[in-house]
Amino acid sequence: MLEGAEVRLAVDIGGTFTDIVLDVGEVRKTRKLLTTPQRPEEAVLDGMRLILADARAHISDIDVFIHGTTLATNAIIERRGAKTALIATEGFRDVLDIGTESRYDQYDLSIDKPKPLAPRSLRFTVPERIDAHGAVRLPLDEAAVRALAPRLRALNVESVAIAFLHSYANPEHERRTAAIISEEMPGISVTVSSAVCPEIREYERTSTAVANAYVQPLIDGYLARMSDALQVEQYRGAIYLVTSGGGVTSIETARRFPVRLVESGPAGGAIFAAQIAARLGESKVLSFDMGGTTAKICLIEKYQPETSRVFEVDRAARFLKGSGLPVRIPVIEMVEIGAGGGSIAHVDAMKRVTVGPESASSEPGPACYGRGGLRPAVTDADVALGMIDPDDFAGGTIKLDPELSKQALLRSVGEPLGLSAETAAYAVHEVVCENMASAARVHAVERGEIVGQHTLIAFGGAAPLHAARVAEKIGVSRVIVPSNAGVGSAVGFLAAPIAYELVRSRHVRLDDFDTEGVSDLLQEMVTEARALVETGAAGAPVRERRAAFMRYVGQGHEISIELPNRRLGTADLAGLRQKFEADYAVMFERPIPGAAIEVLSWSVLATTEARNPPIVATVTRKPAGKATGSRKFFDGRVGEVIEIPLYRREDMAPGATIAGPAVIAEDETSTFVSNSFDAHIDGAGSIVMERKAA
Repeated sequence: MLEGAEVRLAVDIGGTFTDIVLDVGEVRKTRKLLTTPQRPEEAVLDGMRLILADARAHISDIDVFIHGTTLATNAIIERRGAKTALIATEGFRDVLDIGTESRYDQYDLSIDKPKPLAPRSLRFTVPERIDAHGAVRLPLDEAAVRALAPRLRALNVESVAIAFLHSYANPEHERRTAAIISEEMPGISVTVSSAVCPEIREYERTSTAVANAYVQPLIDGYLARMSDALQVEQYRGAIYLVTSGGGVTSIETARRFPVRLVESGPAGGAIFAAQIAARLGESKVLSFDMGGTTAKICLIEKYQPETSRVFEVDRAARFLKGSGLPVRIPVIEMVEIGAGGGSIAHVDAMKRVTVGPESASSEPGPACYGRGGLRPAVTDADVALGMIDPDDFAGGTIKLDPELSKQALLRSVGEPLGLSAETAAYAVHEVVCENMASAARVHAVERGEIVGQHTLIAFGGAAPLHAARVAEKIGVSRVIVPSNAGVGSAVGFLAAPIAYELVRSRHVRLDDFDTEGVSDLLQEMVTEARALVETGAAGAPVRERRAAFMRYVGQGHEISIELPNRRLGTADLAGLRQKFEADYAVMFERPIPGAAIEVLSWSVLATTEARNPPIVATVTRKPAGKATGSRKFFDGRVGEVIEIPLYRREDMAPGATIAGPAVIAEDETSTFVSNSFDAHIDGAGSIVMERKAA
């Protein structure tokens, strides 16, 4: 099976499960294991050994190893990062507290803001000043920098972030400070903002630098242990990490800029959904990725996920922008909420059933895992409802105990509200589905989209169980559950291109445009970005995309305008204005005639080509035939237990059609087809649910 075939392995470490996908030519194997939080590499190595045994292969046969993880995000949310200090320009100690001076809820006098990753007691300043044009106004006081070293040692600081005023225009003071700290404190992690985020906007740049410093020792240590363990296992292929922007990068770059990994797992899911959309010709898609810890929702238009340059981690208010820690990196735009299979349910002081964001994770896990968990999770509700076969969960590798689920649901939800275990389970299921439906509505409205006009693509271990109910709530009439949905993000990793995007700030007005200076800057960025991509491209063609972030002078935000891949000349200025005004009119109905335009930042993306999937042929629908078995399902709408058919996905040929309610089981997940939908298997093996005619 291995002879002449390329062998590619993808690993996605989530908060609850670690997913493994092995492609040997056209043959695919998958595995799903519980994550080992203290040493995540253990689950990865165990899963690799199991899946390689399935394929009768050895680790030395693997050509490419692609890895994504939520470790960086979880470290920030759970505050498990390094003890981090910030060194700022004198007078700017409190940038992290001042922020943008805005309030995410201006009428709430007691809003909760996320605590900075570097507390005020670990923030220091030194005399220096560079202006917005990069000119030195006050030389760096090197003696003051050296004097900080003993104080940092006494405080047991593990990592240092350096963020000086206007360092995006001139990084020399930051670089010199980093050299001094490294000299005085050998082995300490040092992050400079001009390398991580060389952009204007002081608060966001400082926050990004501190976040990078905060997770760097953790991620660097993990990746070093992983690399060493792979060498011991005689792995000789390439190692790549998935970034938040949907590309993959080298392990060296990931260790230097781990903040780029904060959304790597969800990014893989968006890539996976975009590939499915392209195969099926679905131009308007809402991707729904629900795993063990979180649910992620992303709009995909014309087979491309929405992208952004800012991401907020650890939001204090679930849907409110400005309530989290800003991280300024290229990222796939999505909304993420604490709603997964492990999300814990309870009754609040107002006697309302609430779910999440706290998660049972993999240790101890939901009550039904029998690993010591006493509080009910969403998975317990699904087990109690009869949607999950307790003997065949995760391919039979994890045995579930329905009695433990019912006891936990009664204790935490049923008894406080006077409900049976089954009715409590139905309440939990309804609440978590409504939470996800609300997130989808908000995400669509913020982008001017009508959510009901989209096709829902559901994947992740828990999404296929909840997709039909979420679709009912948001008015979606078509739901697709792709093959390998339970490990969708890891499958998406295998399709991701090798890519890296650089963004740098340099303020230029169109009416005073330095074409030579801008062209030199862009060429320098192209050289740097290509160097980071070509080493892993193995001779594959690398293309580039250049862009300018433009706005009318005095406005607060920019829009991205694509640039030609060549040096700019004065003849290009009229075209830049035309492109900007056309895109501006699409977003805001009309341009502002004759208004001055400026560019704040410049972007260069270097990337290999993504692997494009073939278009799926249509199939003739026919009855699926006899069900494999049946499940006793508690229908909360009528308050009764009913018998519904159970089908095995691998037994259903393309075109096989069933009517809901039913369960379609497979090793990685199960799909619940509600009474509102019919389902069939398409030419790619996807389950397609379509709303029944009224």
